[in-house]
Amino acid sequence: MKTVNEMKLSFPSKSCNEAFARSAVSAFIMNLDPTLNELSDLKTAVSEAVTNCIVHGYRRRSGTVYISGRILEGGRVTVKIRDKGCGIADVAQAMQPLFTTAADEERAGLGFAVMQSFCDRVRVRSAPDKGTTVTLEKQIGGDE
Repeated sequence: MKTVNEMKLSFPSKSCNEAFARSAVSAFIMNLDPTLNELSDLKTAVSEAVTNCIVHGYRRRSGTVYISGRILEGGRVTVKIRDKGCGIADVAQAMQPLFTTAADEERAGLGFAVMQSFCDRVRVRSAPDKGTTVTLEKQIGGDE
């Protein structure tokens, strides 16, 4: 499928930048004329992925969050959120609802479950001490 548009950005792993990430991805897909639900779904999934980078990937240390996005023909959107943090030893376990590595904080362990409920497809690649890449895919509008 042909790429119609793409974008890349990076920002420091500060919690205040989670809203920036949501807004940037929203602005990127606006030319697809998403419904409010489509827009809200993708914003929520991006928010969860960015929060995971900040809270779990970098674990109270500084780092950079990277986002790249592609719009494909027919309104298919792919957003990759990546960190170069501690990585995930067991991705399958981490994707289980209620699992969290932040036991000392009030975390529900639902980040991946939320992403999966709001996107058509979620892929996670990770390696310990190398970082994590979350790929979100969502169809905006009808299939053309």
